[in-house]
Amino acid sequence: MTSYISPPTVRIIHSGHACNVEEERYTERVYTIREGETLELACLVSGHPRPQIRWTKTAGSASDRFQDSSVFNETLRITRIQRLQGGRYYCKAENGLGSPAIKSIRVDVYYLDDPIVTVHQSIGEAKEQFYYERTVFLRCMANSNPPVRYSWRRGQEFLSQGSDKGVEIYEPFFTQLQGETKILKLKNLRPQDYANYSCIASVRNVCGITNKNVLFKLSNKTASPTIKLLVEDPIVVNPGQTVTLVCVTSGGDPTPTLTWVHSADELPKKSVLNGGTLTLPAISIEEAGVYSCVASNNVGNPAKKSTTIVVRGLKKGRFWITPDPYHNDDNIQIGREVKISCQVEATPPEELLFSWLKNGRPLRSSERMVITHTDPEVQPGTTNLDIIDLKFTDFGTYTCVAVLKNGGIPEISIDVNISSTTVPPELTVPRDKSPLVVQEGDTVELQCLVSGKPKPIILWSRADKEVPMPDGGLQTESYDGALRIVNVSREMTGTYRCATSQYNGFNVKPREALVELTVQYPPAVEPLFTEIRQGLGRAFTLNCRMLRAHPSKVLKYEWKLGTRLLTMGQLDQRDETDYHVRALNREGYGEYTCEVTNEAGAGACRFLVTGRAYAPEFYYDTYSALWQNRPRVYGFKLQWTQQNPLSVDRIVAYRLGIKQTGQSRWWEQEIPMEGAIAKGELITHNLTELIKPEAYLVRLTPITRFGEGDSTDRTIRYREFQCSFEDEAVCMFTQDKRDDFDWTRHSAATRDTKYTPNTGPSSDRVGSKQGFYMYIETSRPRLEGEKARLLTPTFNVAPKSPYGTVTSSPTYCFGFYYHMYGKHIGALNAYLRQKGQSGADSSVWTLVGNQGDRWKQAKVNIHPTASFQLVLEGIRGPGIEGDIAIDDVTIEEGECKDPPHNNLRSLSPPTAHHICQFLVTLTLVFVGHQR
Repeated sequence: MTSYISPPTVRIIHSGHACNVEEERYTERVYTIREGETLELACLVSGHPRPQIRWTKTAGSASDRFQDSSVFNETLRITRIQRLQGGRYYCKAENGLGSPAIKSIRVDVYYLDDPIVTVHQSIGEAKEQFYYERTVFLRCMANSNPPVRYSWRRGQEFLSQGSDKGVEIYEPFFTQLQGETKILKLKNLRPQDYANYSCIASVRNVCGITNKNVLFKLSNKTASPTIKLLVEDPIVVNPGQTVTLVCVTSGGDPTPTLTWVHSADELPKKSVLNGGTLTLPAISIEEAGVYSCVASNNVGNPAKKSTTIVVRGLKKGRFWITPDPYHNDDNIQIGREVKISCQVEATPPEELLFSWLKNGRPLRSSERMVITHTDPEVQPGTTNLDIIDLKFTDFGTYTCVAVLKNGGIPEISIDVNISSTTVPPELTVPRDKSPLVVQEGDTVELQCLVSGKPKPIILWSRADKEVPMPDGGLQTESYDGALRIVNVSREMTGTYRCATSQYNGFNVKPREALVELTVQYPPAVEPLFTEIRQGLGRAFTLNCRMLRAHPSKVLKYEWKLGTRLLTMGQLDQRDETDYHVRALNREGYGEYTCEVTNEAGAGACRFLVTGRAYAPEFYYDTYSALWQNRPRVYGFKLQWTQQNPLSVDRIVAYRLGIKQTGQSRWWEQEIPMEGAIAKGELITHNLTELIKPEAYLVRLTPITRFGEGDSTDRTIRYREFQCSFEDEAVCMFTQDKRDDFDWTRHSAATRDTKYTPNTGPSSDRVGSKQGFYMYIETSRPRLEGEKARLLTPTFNVAPKSPYGTVTSSPTYCFGFYYHMYGKHIGALNAYLRQKGQSGADSSVWTLVGNQGDRWKQAKVNIHPTASFQLVLEGIRGPGIEGDIAIDDVTIEEGECKDPPHNNLRSLSPPTAHHICQFLVTLTLVFVGHQR
């Protein structure tokens, strides 16, 4: 028995607004499209089961993914495609059989930006002569794909190398294409060189992209820009003030354009820009920095002038106490020295002023009370109070006050108490707070008790490894010594260090303490869920494996079916447990659970054991299984295979449900199955009495003695045949292997009209130069009388046997458009080829000679009595100007309506001699195979 299971195959076809699709070396396919058009690529797959499709994209870098994701549709569509979206697109199809099928196509996005002309001048002293030469360079640049070709014009005169001794033209940098120009050198500037210069950028009209040009007027006034800033530098302001920066041009022709930039890259969102004036309302400290005015007119280098905005402010007041450095003692003692330091961040730092108070009264520097200010360049914003030979009367509260010289900013004051109780800090961990054992997900508080006066800031960090703290930083500050962690996780297990900071405390060696944290968590197991499908009487084994747990010892397990306990035990040295079923009975179906527990909780493996049959898989690789049944109804050959048919009990029948789309009512019937179904066996059922042109939803459900299995749905659509050759599959048309040469799919946008002038169409049938058609190329090496034959798919008109004949001849209207223009046109013929009939094909239509440069329509009635194909034959005439094209082929049930008025002949029964006009739709069924 033939197995219809097959690995995937894939190919990419295109539609949309392609300029060209080329086959380059090494079979690389390049799809060219204009920027802003719609990219549409279709991935045609075959294979059974139906392959899953995935689109991805790279563009020179493996990290450049297609919009950070994959697309899982057969058709990839990108509207208004941009240049950065060019690159290689891959279609990957896989169905679990063999290796995935992958095809790719390179998308080349064409564009042309407006050109820009920049002007530069050099003045050099010529050797042995006492004069100065002024040389002007005009440089033209435009971003484009493909590479741009430049040309220059002075007034209405086109300039070329050698046409003027005072002009040199340079080829562009970084290109090797001959004839391109973009740098125009005017040597020893002459009066006639003052003129209007045009740079024309061209990509040779590819993709219909027209040339673009830019005009530059060169005169004796042409000069690079100069500017003035009407502001001070720096500008010192208070927060909340409005700052206005004014920039004006002082020279330059053409008139320069002014812009403002900020050292932080972007201007503040609330800034207002009006020409050369920049207004910053209610400025903040974050908006301080360097602001630059830039003037450009594409002549010489841009002019740039800057100013710095300084926003005044005070922040981060800190203090520390340093005991006598000459004694190895961290305590403050009478008769020894003690130093109080105070630090503040100030902007601008040179405005910072400090003063000291003792018990609220001003304190001046003296022999025993020495006040010093650290050099701002060494340690900005620091002041020190040294108390020499500490006495009892020196105990009290010392206040450091920081202000800015010109006021307007709130002062910062810091109080430091010096007394007999001022002692350095000590750290201890409560006895019951280390080690700490908690459950994952709990909230935990790590504690370090800090003594001493004043109490310093406590810094928490990891002691066992350099990893961030729960808040993301390497250190976490605490003012009360506690570290609170919410929703603790297993990764937080480890040793934590608490240490005193030198700020707001004693400037002595930091005190440290350690806290051990252990986070317990329940066992992690696999599989979390597995479905097992089994037939009655069969044996199988369930396995549950423990991956990790803490604590990892004293692990117990229990196997249950539903709520019924099956077995239990303990995992000692093992990390897995099995449950065996020797012969499955009906009571053995259900959900099995294996729970593995420790002190922190339980992890569970779940297994659903069922006798449900797997879903059937519809077979899609028959191009079309549709056929004509009667004038108002049609039939459909439904084909499928059964997924894993041997995994459960024998499938005894299928329940077939069918309903019209948009309706709620289902019709159901059972399709009995005789004997066991083999893997890959193709099952067929003919659907009849389907009403034209309705679509139907079909649902197929396998049935075993267990009951119903999984269902599969598919939609059946009534499609009439029409083909405009817009995709590469060309509607399953094939070339006759017995002819002399082949028909070619082409579009007017890509055809080389210089090779075959005065023949062939200038657009497709609807007038689009991007649209496709089929044609015969009659240029050499073709000879007079040679034939090219194109075959339609095979259409089946038999409702029962594919090899039988029909009792009454149905009538179909075969139509197409043709283009036969050129003085050497040969002939175009149409034939009817029927299955099972020997002898030559039957002629149904013929036309000879030049018919003018326009598309015309032909329609003809045909009366097949068996499965059939139409054959379109083009015959080469006496010369190269004899290209013949066809487009928009259709086949429709019934006689042709409104036949065109011409003298073409139609092949029909004696009772009906006429020609019918052909519609662009078809109602037949394909039984043809892909070539």
